[in-house]
Amino acid sequence: MATQTATLIASKNGKPPLTRRVRRPIVSHVILLISALIYAFPFYWLVVMATSSTSEIFTSPPRLWPGLSFFDNLGVVLDGTPFGRSFLNSVFVTVVSSAVQVFFAALGGFVFAKYRFPGRDRLFAILLVTMVLPTGVALVPTFQIYAELGWINTYWPLILPGAATAFGIFWMRQGSAAIPDELLEASRVDGAGFLRVFLHIGVPGLKAPIAAFAIFQIMWNWNEYLWPLLVLNDPEKTTLPLALALLRGAYGSVDYSVVMAGTLVATIPLVILFLIFRRTVMDNAAQGALKG
Repeated sequence: MATQTATLIASKNGKPPLTRRVRRPIVSHVILLISALIYAFPFYWLVVMATSSTSEIFTSPPRLWPGLSFFDNLGVVLDGTPFGRSFLNSVFVTVVSSAVQVFFAALGGFVFAKYRFPGRDRLFAILLVTMVLPTGVALVPTFQIYAELGWINTYWPLILPGAATAFGIFWMRQGSAAIPDELLEASRVDGAGFLRVFLHIGVPGLKAPIAAFAIFQIMWNWNEYLWPLLVLNDPEKTTLPLALALLRGAYGSVDYSVVMAGTLVATIPLVILFLIFRRTVMDNAAQGALKG
């Protein structure tokens, strides 16, 4: 009787019954939980393979719990590849290239959004067109340019080609549009130059886009394989993905447990980075959405 009364009152007020309103959050949470488990399972399976021996991996039914062979597998990784040196090389290349990419992307996006100059819209349209071009189209001419410069087997080809990306400039332009024009006008009246306006108004206003784009670029640069494979041939200069590829090719039959142990170690820095800056990116993105 009480349930019927509540349903009747809710229907008269134009609101769904209380039981239906309670059921909706439960269904949403269940869907989110299932989705999270689906996305997290590949990483969990990586941990299982990295901590198991090869014989334990290929069992039927498959083993779903981590094993005790991780340090044995890691020892094979360290003996079979210049893993430590490659790790430091990846850190250097990733930090430098990501910093350069973020700076020029923020600078270009800020200029396209807040400054008017002849041909601005046409130039930005051409920039957007380059986003649809396949990455492989530019590999051969770019390689020839750096070969003529004598920069093959150096880190310059890993840093300079992506210094200004079309996606990065587009991303920062969208974020710069939310910066009030009044702040720029006030700073110009006070005698601030372009660089000062960019550093003191543009960069603080782009915290959310910069943080998100930096994480994207760090992940991309850390995992980049094809381009370093083309321009680096010195084992002392190889990055981490190349070191893992060398490990995989060092055996007649692939030892998946060893390869996955190296892959797990290579993945841990990205996981830590995401856990540290996850809250910052989400909070800044929410604030930017409210301001927009």
